[in-house]
Amino acid sequence: MSAVEQAADPLARSVLSGQVKDRLLQWILEGELAPGARIIETRVARQLGTSQAPVREALRDLTTLGLVEMHPYRGARVRQPSADELIEAMEVRGELEAIAARQAASSIDGPTLENMRQLLDAMRASAARGDAHQQARQNSQFHNCVIAASGNQTIQRLWSMLEPFARTYLTASLPGADLHWLAERHVAILDALTARDAERAAAAMRAHAREAEEQLLKAHADK
Repeated sequence: MSAVEQAADPLARSVLSGQVKDRLLQWILEGELAPGARIIETRVARQLGTSQAPVREALRDLTTLGLVEMHPYRGARVRQPSADELIEAMEVRGELEAIAARQAASSIDGPTLENMRQLLDAMRASAARGDAHQQARQNSQFHNCVIAASGNQTIQRLWSMLEPFARTYLTASLPGADLHWLAERHVAILDALTARDAERAAAAMRAHAREAEEQLLKAHADK
C-alpha cells in the first residue's frame, strides 16, 4: 500500500491550506501521485483529517504552480506537461540558478560548501542504491544551497515556484536515467563555488541546465 493510501497523520481541524498543499506537494514530488493521477478532494480530506475547503484551496494553489489541473465536474489531476513546457521551465530555472551562482560565489560560507559536499556524496550513495526519488530530493537540496547563498529574495521566490515543477516532471520523464552521471554533474558547480569564481559558477549552472534539457529532448524523441 502506498503512502497516499495509508492513513496519514491527522492534521488539526484548523489546518491551513498551506499544510495541505505541502502534503500534496510531497506526494507529487515523491511519485506517490504520478502525472495524470486523479486527486479526489474527499479522499485527501479524510486522509488528512480536515474538511474539503482547505484541500480545494491547496489544489488551486498547485494549479497556479502548474502541478495540478482542475476541470469542472471532472475534479483534479496531476498535470502532464508537454516537452516544450518542460524545456521552457528548465531554461528559466537555469538562468535563475546561473544568476544565483554568480552572486553566491562571493559570499558562500564554509559550512554551506561542506553541506553541498555531503549532499553530493548522498547523491552518489542514492545512485549506488538505484534510488532516483531520494537522489532527486538531494539534488533539490544541493541547488537550494546555492539559491539561499545568493541572498537574492526575488530569485528565491521565483525558484520556489519553478523547482517543484521542473523536478517532478524531469524525474518522471527520464526513467532509467544514469543516476551516477546525474550525481557527478554537480561537481563542476561545487568546484567553481569553492574557488569563489563567479563567472565559472554561472557557466557551470547554465551547462547543468542545458544537459537536463538535452536529456529531456532525447527521452521524448525516443518515444
